[in-house]
Amino acid sequence: MQVFLVTMGSHGDVLPFVALGAELQGRGHAVRLAAPAPFAALADRAGLRFHPLGSPAEYDRMFGEPDFWHPRRGIHAAFAFNTAMTEPVFRWIEKDWRPAQGLVVASASSFGARVAQDRLGTPVVTVHVSPLLVESRSASPSLPGLSGSRFASSRLRHLAWRGADRLVVDPAALPRLNAFRAMLGLPPVGRLRHWWNSPLGVILMFPGWYCPPQPDWLSQIRQVGFPVADRLGDEEALDPDLLAFLEAGEPPLAFTYGSTMRHGAAFFEAALQICRRMGRRGILLSRREEQVPPNLPPDVVHVRYAPFGALLPRCVALVHHGGVGTVMHAFAAGIPQLVSPLAFDQFDGAERVERLGVGKRLSRGAFDPARAERRLRGLLSSGAVRAACRLAQLRMAGRNGVPEACDEIERLAGSIGLAGSSRSEL
Repeated sequence: MQVFLVTMGSHGDVLPFVALGAELQGRGHAVRLAAPAPFAALADRAGLRFHPLGSPAEYDRMFGEPDFWHPRRGIHAAFAFNTAMTEPVFRWIEKDWRPAQGLVVASASSFGARVAQDRLGTPVVTVHVSPLLVESRSASPSLPGLSGSRFASSRLRHLAWRGADRLVVDPAALPRLNAFRAMLGLPPVGRLRHWWNSPLGVILMFPGWYCPPQPDWLSQIRQVGFPVADRLGDEEALDPDLLAFLEAGEPPLAFTYGSTMRHGAAFFEAALQICRRMGRRGILLSRREEQVPPNLPPDVVHVRYAPFGALLPRCVALVHHGGVGTVMHAFAAGIPQLVSPLAFDQFDGAERVERLGVGKRLSRGAFDPARAERRLRGLLSSGAVRAACRLAQLRMAGRNGVPEACDEIERLAGSIGLAGSSRSEL
């Protein structure tokens, strides 16, 4: 069976699709991956045939845009890239897809895949890696940057989301998307967050204990576990210098603001001060040297990248932005989390961390060394937090949503009669 994987976004968005591709290829399927151009090396390490979307310069401009990290204006910056990739994704599928031989597995923001489904009849399976992308009146996710929304009822939040769709989300995405659809003779999309779900199947890559299933979810939704894919990252093992640092003293605090953040200097300066105030060692994770304070003391180190699966179990706590992949790895490590969300699904991630009792939230505007120190001291001294972290760790142990999602992809392929849709048919 041919499987076309398509995704947009950052390292945390692309890595689960690389893991899906590696698993499906290991089952004997012919896999191709389309993703932003900077992830070519990641796909190559996984042995996947890769199709670049955009250029590295275009990708860098998107994440370098200051508005990208604004909780409301960021949606325009993100959709500018995603909608620009609609036609390239469609043409890639149109050129190589063959009826009755394969299907497309796509992220919600891979609009060209859904256009191909509408225009060509291509079977598409939608994959959501974050609960933010799933509508529900009974358990509506938190809205990015809307102060107080986490304290509102689910119904009020759902109504607020409908307003955000009408005033922010749809105006950012639909004009360019619908212009391309008109060129193909397709009717316009009326509401993006409804249309981006494939009627064939939707896979949610987060477990029920993190986001409980809801009675008003779409009938084609199937929920699996988190996509544990750290072994497919830039490196599989800890750098020897980092390993020596970890073994030379007490477990450190770890700090990250995400793989694509371009404006994190204030965060890492605060991180250094937090370590000093608490008398603790620290690890500052950032791919960009210029964000990190110069002349760090010996007990605080800067690391460009480290696999979380190997690093975080050796740390005492994680301070981060709230991306779902980072949240997942802190769960697996069984350590407390202090979350300072910036945009997109990070506010929802912060709320879920608090709800599960494994961490606290501190807004970007309130994030300073004194407040962060108080939050961290409270987390590290709490028996209830330790118990909640241990429970999350136990829930993570031995479960990986990647094989589960591939089982579902094969099941859906079999339901529409695709040749070679399961390992037993290969």
